[in-house]
Amino acid sequence: MADLTKDLIKSKETEEPVRLNKFLSDAGFCSRREADRLIEAGKVLVDGTVAMMGQKVTKGQSVAVNGKEITSNDRLILLAYNKPDGVECTTAKDNPDNIVDKINYPERIYPVGRLDKNSTGLILLTNAGELVNQILKGSNYHEKEYVVKVNHPITEPFVCQMKNGVVIELEDGKKTVKTRKCQVSPIDEYTFSIILTQGLNRQIRRMCKALGYEVTSLKRIRIMNIELNNLSPGRYRDVTETELMDLLKSLS
Repeated sequence: MADLTKDLIKSKETEEPVRLNKFLSDAGFCSRREADRLIEAGKVLVDGTVAMMGQKVTKGQSVAVNGKEITSNDRLILLAYNKPDGVECTTAKDNPDNIVDKINYPERIYPVGRLDKNSTGLILLTNAGELVNQILKGSNYHEKEYVVKVNHPITEPFVCQMKNGVVIELEDGKKTVKTRKCQVSPIDEYTFSIILTQGLNRQIRRMCKALGYEVTSLKRIRIMNIELNNLSPGRYRDVTETELMDLLKSLS
């Protein structure tokens, strides 16, 4: 894939001041949330001075984390990876199953969203924090497609309820939410495809559980215009320039 400049994702570099957490995210160093933790812990320096929460930086200022200077990366990296079962979508080095070590890419990247440890299929990884934010923004209704196998035969009422939204419990077990309407198509007696436009934690598994089903396998095959196709488990590829341009158009 040809090198693509920062302006393709609108904020890889700017003359205007940007928040420090955004700078670190866009530089591919860490997420904004992790950046805030580092800033709060006093581990980030701007021009040799301990940074403050909410601080902004401009082009040309020196930013360092734990003594390491952080610079923006002009080359936009976007990988498509076929995540095998057992790999966790975390960058935490103390987790032996972390996705970054499994891929072993020579430059710093991190996953766009997540797939459960026991789910498989397509996940994107990038060095561009703003690209992550735009893809994951729930209000944009970006499509993600999955193939799901369950432990009971699929019925018409099941498909109808899945399509029209299911009331599921959130992580804390105290609140519930009704999922958005979605597309569901049976494939065989136990298998169906589903296209979601939101990304609640373990959403498909919770939807199925609420209807008395258990997911036995779950594979993501598409994120927006990027498809898994015949990419082998455990392998990754560069997203093509055409795919990337189409993706960026849909985010604009």
